[in-house]
Amino acid sequence: MSKRLFTAWLQLKYQKIRFLIALSGVVFAVVIIFVQLGILDAMFDSAVHFHQSLQGDCFIISNRSIGLVDMASFSQRRLSQALAFDEVEYVNPIYFSFARWKNPESRNSWRNIGMIGFDLRHQTFDLPGIKSNINRLQPIDTVLFDRNSRSEYGSIAEQFEGDNSVITELSNRRVKVVGLFELGTSFAFEGHIITSDLNFLRIVNNTEKGAIDIGLIKLKAGTDPEKFKLKLQKYLPQDVKVFTKQEFINFEKNYWQTSNSIGFIFNMNVVLCFIVGAVVVYQILYTNVSEHLKEFATLKAIGYSHQYLLNIVFQQALIIGILGYIPGFLITIIQYQFVQEATLLPIAMTGQRAINILVATIMMCLIAGVSAVRKMKSANPADIF
Repeated sequence: MSKRLFTAWLQLKYQKIRFLIALSGVVFAVVIIFVQLGILDAMFDSAVHFHQSLQGDCFIISNRSIGLVDMASFSQRRLSQALAFDEVEYVNPIYFSFARWKNPESRNSWRNIGMIGFDLRHQTFDLPGIKSNINRLQPIDTVLFDRNSRSEYGSIAEQFEGDNSVITELSNRRVKVVGLFELGTSFAFEGHIITSDLNFLRIVNNTEKGAIDIGLIKLKAGTDPEKFKLKLQKYLPQDVKVFTKQEFINFEKNYWQTSNSIGFIFNMNVVLCFIVGAVVVYQILYTNVSEHLKEFATLKAIGYSHQYLLNIVFQQALIIGILGYIPGFLITIIQYQFVQEATLLPIAMTGQRAINILVATIMMCLIAGVSAVRKMKSANPADIF
């Protein structure tokens, strides 16, 4: 085994430029695949961060809703009907919409921002900054600002921490920032604000009275959310859907995976990078086998088996894969940091992704090796000599 590995290594490093080209192809493929999958996972994680923060067991949405970016409203009576069940501890209507936010540092800078409204009497979100500031939302036209929003909305967090007060306009209505919380950006929302349900209805004046976007249901301790969901779904009319919390999260993920072209594009890019990497490695291995065909034939003539020679090529593919993966992994760590700072998406390296792509890289190179060893069949001493 060590002798074959030594032979495979000597053949690879004999043509140093060609070897470096092969490694470069693998590094390129590894980095692109890492970045594509990292951004894709960050997209899914950021898309459901709002859902994960909700302090409820079951949720009601309109059957016309397809995702958080396109929520259809439904009658609040459906939520009131759920409150009639003995298993329910409390319910909370949640409003969600885009609003026009004015950057207080620029007179003509307006930008859409995600606006969330809810009943302040109940703890609805498990997000830093909301519980400590919830009472500040009682006055008219007050909001909490997401400190993790993009800088295009203005340096709101810095201004608030300096003056403890920021006043701007929201959908042509004067509002006051009375606190900060942390939610983060996503592909759909570059910033968020939170306010009371009453303030939401004052600011978003085109909201139909009695219409809500999400109905949160908190169940009493010991209640099985799955059983209650089935019970409530049978009771309510077909104009709404009832989800457990995990189903609500999966509903949002499914939108980004299937109803949106972004997921398809990222996955297609991963496949293309895999193919490009395999082709580069194949070309190097095939050329290497072709140029050393006489040497391989000589080894056959002196008694080495065909399997022995095949193993040499496979070991070369393995060496290229591992040596190409290591710098690709290190470059990706730097790329992740750059992407996170540029987009504010929660992109980070995970152990599972690192292992998966290592396996994929080795498989990519071995597939290229399988294709390249076909040339080895012509290494017949009687034909060559």
